[in-house]
Amino acid sequence: MGERVRTRLRRPAPAAVLLTAVAATALTGCSGFLVPAGEGERSPTPSASAPGVHADTLPPPSAAPAPTVDVPAQGPDPSPTATGECPASGAVVTMGEVQAVMMSRAVVLTLTNCGTKPYRVVGYPSVQALGEDGERLPVKVNPAGSVFGRDQGPKEVLLDPGLTVRSMLAWVSTKEGGELVMADALELAAAPDAGARVYPLEGHDIRYMDELNVTAWRAELPE
Repeated sequence: MGERVRTRLRRPAPAAVLLTAVAATALTGCSGFLVPAGEGERSPTPSASAPGVHADTLPPPSAAPAPTVDVPAQGPDPSPTATGECPASGAVVTMGEVQAVMMSRAVVLTLTNCGTKPYRVVGYPSVQALGEDGERLPVKVNPAGSVFGRDQGPKEVLLDPGLTVRSMLAWVSTKEGGELVMADALELAAAPDAGARVYPLEGHDIRYMDELNVTAWRAELPE
């Protein structure tokens, strides 16, 4: 049975969240800021070409927060959302500031019921890496946790208007990783058919990706 969120949940602080230091994790595969991937994979949408950059060429970490400017979706068959508008689904996803633990990176995704009716939430965010021309890149998105918190799995929530649930999106590496895909943006949605927004990544080291781990939508972030 699902739970119903009736009281307003706290939204993420505007500044980067301070996280408890974790024990050093042995890096595998790529060098750089990435951490080992969790279990569970979702096959990505392949693209004709995948621009790559070797991990040895990564720039130093950027201290600036990730942009949260909304632009129309540009990938194939997008479900664009105009800036400041609520999509027909009644759910909108926003991306928070970049968080760092040791050499790892993550952002908090927030799903808000911007409609006028309760919104049923269950499962994981829809996340797609996009290239310079809006093409979809072959970056795997795993339903899994990371050093930022374990994935507690899906749980149905009936979200009243104005209330939120959250998910942690983390950058990870694999043993097989060699070259990293360079993405220009992330296309984010509450679910694959829920109306996407595109968040540019220009100017941030989170442009460089091996794989991404994402936790299920929950009223509270994983620990």
